[in-house]
Amino acid sequence: MSDTPQSSPIVSASGPDNPLLKAWQTPFQTAPFGEIGPEHFLPAFEQAFIDHAAEVAAITHDPSAPDFANTIIALERSGRLLAKVSAIFYNLVSAHSNPELLEIDKDVSSRLARHWNPIMMNAVLFGRIAQLHENRTALGLTAEQLRLLERTYTRFHRAGAGLDEAAKARMAAINERQAHLGTTFSHHLLRDEQEWFLELGEDDLDGLPDSFIAAARAAAEERVLPGKAIVTTSRSSVETFLKSSRRRDLREKVYKAFTARGDNGNANDNNATIVEILALREEAAQLLGYPSFAVYRLEDSMAKTPEAARGLLERVWKPARARALADRDALQGLIAEEGGNFTLASWDWRYYAEKLRQIRADFDDAAIKPYLTLEGMIAAAFDCAHRLFGLSFSERKDIPTWHPDVRVWEVMDAAGKHQALFYGDYFARASKRSGAWMTTLRDQQTLDGDIAPLVINVCNFAKGADDQPALLSPDDARTLFHEFGHGLHGMLSNVTYPSLSGTSVFTDFVELPSQLYEHWQEQPQVLRQFAKHYQTGEPLPDDLLERFLAARQFNQGFATIEFVASALMDLEFHSQPASTISDVGAFERAGLEKIGMPAEIAMRHRPTQFGHIFSGDHYAAGYYSYMWSEVMDADAFGAFEETGDIFDQQTAKRLHDDIYSSGGSRDPAEAYIAFRGRKPEPEALLRRRGLLETPQAA
Repeated sequence: MSDTPQSSPIVSASGPDNPLLKAWQTPFQTAPFGEIGPEHFLPAFEQAFIDHAAEVAAITHDPSAPDFANTIIALERSGRLLAKVSAIFYNLVSAHSNPELLEIDKDVSSRLARHWNPIMMNAVLFGRIAQLHENRTALGLTAEQLRLLERTYTRFHRAGAGLDEAAKARMAAINERQAHLGTTFSHHLLRDEQEWFLELGEDDLDGLPDSFIAAARAAAEERVLPGKAIVTTSRSSVETFLKSSRRRDLREKVYKAFTARGDNGNANDNNATIVEILALREEAAQLLGYPSFAVYRLEDSMAKTPEAARGLLERVWKPARARALADRDALQGLIAEEGGNFTLASWDWRYYAEKLRQIRADFDDAAIKPYLTLEGMIAAAFDCAHRLFGLSFSERKDIPTWHPDVRVWEVMDAAGKHQALFYGDYFARASKRSGAWMTTLRDQQTLDGDIAPLVINVCNFAKGADDQPALLSPDDARTLFHEFGHGLHGMLSNVTYPSLSGTSVFTDFVELPSQLYEHWQEQPQVLRQFAKHYQTGEPLPDDLLERFLAARQFNQGFATIEFVASALMDLEFHSQPASTISDVGAFERAGLEKIGMPAEIAMRHRPTQFGHIFSGDHYAAGYYSYMWSEVMDADAFGAFEETGDIFDQQTAKRLHDDIYSSGGSRDPAEAYIAFRGRKPEPEALLRRRGLLETPQAA
């Protein structure tokens, strides 16, 4: 795909005819996606920048003495058009891009940095905020207002508002360059993913389940290759192929393409981009007085220090590595038993792990997949939300969407009142970046009226053929529940101020609501009700259910190692001097050698495709957050198990009040203790993963 637009040039679309600048006459004032074209975005951003700058100038130059209303609340009310336009634009860039949007994205990312720099480093504005913060105990604020003041002060302070003018100028230049580099990284990755696929001939289908072949044909149709079947670099496609294909040569080809994304020495190569990003992050942290970006980043988190985050990861690493090495030896033994004359390689692990799971647990993913329809798992996620929180979901066909595959549900609370709209965009396509995520088009708030949220889940599941529904692997089903857990965090939000809404929490807390919700997906009573064979409608047989549950902890050494290695390397990249990282590949190899990474396992995200930490900085030096949150989610689900009822209403009410609805309005550690009655116990994580007792291995 070219960097330049392939259709007509972008023209100005300002004024009353721009749908982004008009009042929307749609249900719930939702975005009229059918009316919005690429040409509308730059004029809308321009107007949004003008409006926001004027609003901030009015706050900054207010002759009145600063108070909570004329400074903090005024800031909360500012920038609404910019927030609206940005939400729509970045949803399209991520979920349904085209060459025009990607070209605009390059420009907009830099403009956004140039817009925010003078705001976040405004000495006069920061002086007003700092004065309020210094006198905060005398202002008579509510707990939520005090939290908002503290978070506003912290945000400006950490952005460099207290620096001298020379440092501010350098920080502004760094921010603008980093915005450009993050966009470059994500565009490179998307193009590498779009440009590669493997066409499968009739001789290449050996071992592949019918559901995968149907999905491979659907993927080919989506790329205008009728009658063909292809493997793409979507994780759902790759994982299933590596588990099922008997063609070792093709497994190697697919695996190498998947792990080489962004690292092919072509125009999409991300190595040089990473080197520059790391140097700029380190420089920015040092301007603010921190020795490294990791120290800067983790100061404003639950973990507080890189040492604390690394300590948790290393505690899990040792038993997980021992388990993985023991499994490696078992897999090599299986190869020998079959007469194979080769050493287990990375592209063999999933294939032989499935064979070993069949031997040890009499179970493989292919056996349960026909029962895990997308429709059934959506219904299961909705039903659990109803039983826990009283929510109900009704599909709406009158809400505009950005793609025909996108579905929308109206969400009602227990009293029958409108709570939210939920958009589900579930299928992989060439215009969508890889992975799965939750975002919003509008956040909940009550500052000026009861504003209901517009919440999105985006996934990359394989679409079924015309005569077959989409079937999910157990990992896919877990992903659906994970993202829906994030979605509930947004839908159930009940705060006053936009900056504290929904998922506006520490990164190492934000994964708690999502990972906790995964637990319900694998509960027997949920699967018995919603896992039904796509052809016969028969419920999941008890013996298969029991084998599935017994096999859950199988291969957890591998799963834990591929994640923890990524998290440790993330911390390493952001802790070591950037000057020592001129060769990303060499740094990666040295880091993996230092921790004793098994050669047969790759990181879940190699650096050149690690969008979590290099497409932006949201998870930079923070990928450990998933495991930090897993300590809490494993411990939190125990609160339900201890009652003997996974839908216990008293426990669910605490979960709603203290975790899902409170957004960022309270300290996360306090919120967790309010729910659980104590701090989380790390052993719950090891117990859940089956790593408390681990076989010894070299």
